[in-house]
Amino acid sequence: MTPPDTGPVDDDRLRVVPANEASWDDLDAIFGTTDAGHCRCQRFKVRGWMWRDTTLPERRDAQRDQTGCDDPDAPSTSGLVAYLDDEPVGWVAVEPRTAYPNLLGRRTVWAGRQEDKDDDGVWAVTCFVVRKGYRGRGLTYPLARAALEHARACGARAVEGYGILTPPGREITWGEVHVGAVQVFEEAGFAAVSRPSVRRVVLRAEPDGAGGAPPED
Repeated sequence: MTPPDTGPVDDDRLRVVPANEASWDDLDAIFGTTDAGHCRCQRFKVRGWMWRDTTLPERRDAQRDQTGCDDPDAPSTSGLVAYLDDEPVGWVAVEPRTAYPNLLGRRTVWAGRQEDKDDDGVWAVTCFVVRKGYRGRGLTYPLARAALEHARACGARAVEGYGILTPPGREITWGEVHVGAVQVFEEAGFAAVSRPSVRRVVLRAEPDGAGGAPPED
């Protein structure tokens, strides 16, 4: 389907809901056949060989179970779905950090930090997907804000993101930026707490709206 326009999206045209309040067909349309469509937000869900050896149908079924799509009474969900004029256009994954076993062992998450990895009060925003044909319209910005609001409403004590720097003039593929650009998190109220690699920044939002201290140069 060709979107009706290509400009920035007005907030009053956008609706973001927990995935269990969306239909599975709508979420399936967002993921489509993109790189994210092959992952189905399972990369951080399972460890090592379990990730490598799963099939696409298995990952798709797992995502369906995790989101609880088509079940407004589901006790939990694994993300949010965005609608533009009632057309499904975007997804953001947000859950307690402990829901991502494969995230907990990654150096880029923990470099320079000492804290309890089993703290259920810290949530994580791990993936953004914008439906093909709707990209480049700034949809990840309202998705990040909605993810933060959702996590806080669910009792999160803090919310993290693992953003990637997008230098001007450098071509960035959608596959690279699916974790979210640093500026997207910053505009949602996150602040940097560590910089474990040249391009990766860990950002965090605390209950009072402030993030942690900025990383040293």
